Amino acid sequence: MSEASATVRRALVVCPGRGSYGRAQLGSLRGGHPIVAALDRFRAALGRPTLSELDGAAAYAPHLHVAGEHASLLTFACTAVDLAAIDPARIEIVGVTGNSMGFYTALHAAGALELLEAARLVETLGHYQADRVIGGQLIYPLVDDDWRPSPPLAAAVAEALRAPGVHVSIRLGGSIVLGADDAGLAHARRILPPVERGGLRYPLPLPLHSAFHTPLMAGTSARARADLADLALGSPSITLVAGDGTVLRPWADPSAIRRYTLGPQIVEPFDLERAVATALGELGPDAVVLPGPGDNLGGAIAQILIARRWRGFRDRRDFLEAQAGDRPILLAMSRPDQRARAV
Repeated sequence: MSEASATVRRALVVCPGRGSYGRAQLGSLRGGHPIVAALDRFRAALGRPTLSELDGAAAYAPHLHVAGEHASLLTFACTAVDLAAIDPARIEIVGVTGNSMGFYTALHAAGALELLEAARLVETLGHYQADRVIGGQLIYPLVDDDWRPSPPLAAAVAEALRAPGVHVSIRLGGSIVLGADDAGLAHARRILPPVERGGLRYPLPLPLHSAFHTPLMAGTSARARADLADLALGSPSITLVAGDGTVLRPWADPSAIRRYTLGPQIVEPFDLERAVATALGELGPDAVVLPGPGDNLGGAIAQILIARRWRGFRDRRDFLEAQAGDRPILLAMSRPDQRARAV
């Protein structure tokens, strides 16, 4: 084995969801990257603002940049650009998964969808939300300040879920996303005790987010199956792990992937914890790579590692000590020091 090949790290890639593109990410797509140019042409052909126009705005406007019809493809573009920058001499991608909308990006990262077909999938589901947000989502922690399970917080969530119409939307490691209609969201906010973490107050509503991954999205799923019936989806070339923990190997049946993507992925809980834990167990990577935009999924990934006692991690301190070493476990590409280890 050569010296170069000996330094290659086997990695699981986790593609972030739409909420990752925030105020701090404005300007991320400058520089004339060919992926951005292709996606700009795609958007322009639809008569919609290009990603370069949105990303190059003078100021971040929540009503514009948070809206699903814009944030979805902005997020996809940032992730796709980062994926293209990964150096195979440093990182061997052995598996891919993604959180919520990030699963659509993961289909592209795993080779099951070409760039513009993946963009079509993302744009279609994102644009359904233009002036038609269905229900909503809120996020709530399940761990304490040291990222260890908190039974009282878990009990409060269980109580909130007893109300009709309140659903688990995303199992996000050390936190949970609930989806509901307006009445259900109001009930959950009454039941869940206020918690402050990192300057944020929970339960935290996710603005302009429909209640994806719940039964409220059944109509959206049916519409997507009709509108995307001809989506050119193939078998992945890299192992892909779905949001229900299903492992999709390079020989996986494309029709089964399509049924999941346009069906259960939209109307059933998305279990990121199970997806990441399954990938770790099945593939045994050396590291986890988190492409941009941002790195707000990093805490969730770390909490999943801790919950599974991966590499002996017991709490936040163990994880941060490992991150400070010569070979950090999590490489968030939005952080220059960690990005340098992947590109």
